[in-house]
Amino acid sequence: MDKIQNFNYHGHTYRCGHADLGMHDEDYIKEYINLGIKKIAFTDHAPQKNKIDKRTDMRMDYSQKDEYKKSIEKLKEEYKEKIQIEVGYEIEYLPGEEENIQELKQETDKLIIGQHFIYNDNKNLKIFGEDDFEDKELIRYGKYIEKAMELKIPNIIAHPDIYMYRRKEFGKVEQEVAEIIGKSAEKYQIPLEINLCRIFRNLFAPHKTVINIPEKERQEKLKEITYPCRGFWETVSKYNIKVLYGIDAHYKGQILLFPELIKYANQVIGEETIKKLNFIK
Repeated sequence: MDKIQNFNYHGHTYRCGHADLGMHDEDYIKEYINLGIKKIAFTDHAPQKNKIDKRTDMRMDYSQKDEYKKSIEKLKEEYKEKIQIEVGYEIEYLPGEEENIQELKQETDKLIIGQHFIYNDNKNLKIFGEDDFEDKELIRYGKYIEKAMELKIPNIIAHPDIYMYRRKEFGKVEQEVAEIIGKSAEKYQIPLEINLCRIFRNLFAPHKTVINIPEKERQEKLKEITYPCRGFWETVSKYNIKVLYGIDAHYKGQILLFPELIKYANQVIGEETIKKLNFIK
């Protein structure tokens, strides 16, 4: 295992509906152990008490919540001599949902914010990867994350640069969002995650199954990566922030590629910027 990081706090289960349905909770743990990982957190997509995200196959149902926690707690005990295991959720912050989010926080070890959507002016969801965002909506994304940190909701901000998903260049507005997030991460000392899932999907598993792609082809696909975003990380590197890598595990074989994924992420971001970042050990 690369000396940079021997833990991962961003991992999913079949319950979210879009992870590998053939991978059970224990299967992920076995991959972590095989790689030499010492500490993990399962942070599956959180159920919503008020069902706001109406999409199917995006998160566990509220009725699965207790079974999910019991499963992870059981494995935590079974594997305590080999690996440290925590249970948590990946959530989105939305105004008006603070009480329900805090309820989830109180009953788990970790909450990570993976802000996949925001409300628009009409209080309809705008979803990254599905909708085009106006500049003011990108700023709103940054403000949501800022507010969540102010409320001390998250332990980690996952893929903070996901707002670059459909953006073709890192311009003035994109930098403003990075400044909002970087400044807040410094103020509240909440770590930002360099997310590795998009690199995994593009370079190793375009059809959700790991295949052997020639290095030359990988380098071409690497040019299409929009997050991690070099401009974002160059911007936040000037702040005194904490940083970590997140596998964002969904698929068989993804965990075992952790060192390779880090290598490609560093290439995208740039080694000079990587050297400036304060990585959690």
